[in-house]
Amino acid sequence: MEKTIIAFQDVVKQYEDTQDAVLKNVSFEIEEGKFYTLLGPSGCGKTTILRMIAGFTEATSGDIFFNGKRINDVPANKRPVNTVFQDYALFPHMNVFENVAFGLKIKKLPKKEIEKKVIDALKMVQLAGYEDREINEMSGGQRQRVAIARAIVNEPSVLLLDEPLSALDLKLRTDMQYELRELQQRLGITFIFVTHDQEEALAMSDVIFVMNKGKIVQSGTPVDIYDEPINHFVADFVGESNIVAGTMVEDYRVEFVGKSFECVDGGMRPNEPVEVVIRPEDLSITTPEKGKLVVKVDTQLFRGVHYEIICYDADGNEWMVHSTRKAKEGSKVGLSFEPEDIHVMRFNESEEDFDARLESYEE
Repeated sequence: MEKTIIAFQDVVKQYEDTQDAVLKNVSFEIEEGKFYTLLGPSGCGKTTILRMIAGFTEATSGDIFFNGKRINDVPANKRPVNTVFQDYALFPHMNVFENVAFGLKIKKLPKKEIEKKVIDALKMVQLAGYEDREINEMSGGQRQRVAIARAIVNEPSVLLLDEPLSALDLKLRTDMQYELRELQQRLGITFIFVTHDQEEALAMSDVIFVMNKGKIVQSGTPVDIYDEPINHFVADFVGESNIVAGTMVEDYRVEFVGKSFECVDGGMRPNEPVEVVIRPEDLSITTPEKGKLVVKVDTQLFRGVHYEIICYDADGNEWMVHSTRKAKEGSKVGLSFEPEDIHVMRFNESEEDFDARLESYEE
């Protein structure tokens, strides 16, 4: 069983000058040695959670625990965490060695020990030999690695990363995703990463907390979040989705766009109104005669690895298809899919309700 290192219990953050709380009774647990991501749009509360863990922001109510001990009143400099900020917050007048060594010098460690720790940390982030390099001579990716080295040199139990990749170009950003993930696995430190980029979260995380309007609306592995979104917000925010209104006729049978289809969902009331999700990559283009749906191709864009094709059915529903084959604009085609490609969602279902429903119909 994994050890819980951080826990939030009914944490609320309310600023005096705002009516709506930034965080609304947030509860969760962080297990030791995993890569967690707080994912959500701007203003959803994800950075506030990070700042509370670091000790930079106080909770209005609720409790925060570290290794089972309440830390609400523990100052930031006494917490075993380090933060990598969006702008890296490096000292431009110091070279690489001096930046990484800064925290160790504050602790007044012996000079030899500082030197060894700094060299080891730079090796971990693949910057061995860069000790004397000036910060203004470093690329964006190198600066990020200096910031990470400065954080891990203090041997924190938890590393907090506040959108550290957002300023990088696409290729470097992708490269750094691999490096961060590999570094976390090598060090075994708990990483808590904040981003609004869904692809970044899916690629790097062991566990994702999807946030919206001050609440965690769904948590789980990247596969869980992508394949089993619990409501419209998650389905729409994480990846591309086709979402249409439907009716859950009975367990394992759903009706949408005027037709009845076999599916793999259950646990709902007979003839309950629902929303149906089918991911674009799960739709295959075929002939109108062989398709489960018949649609008209409207537009298409080449995205490098696939064509993104927009179609409309007779009721005016838009369908996005990801296909390696080009379609003819204005033509009628069939769309084919399997029962397991259909995901059925209740309207505004909470994570607790979703879990209870799964348990009830799997028994």
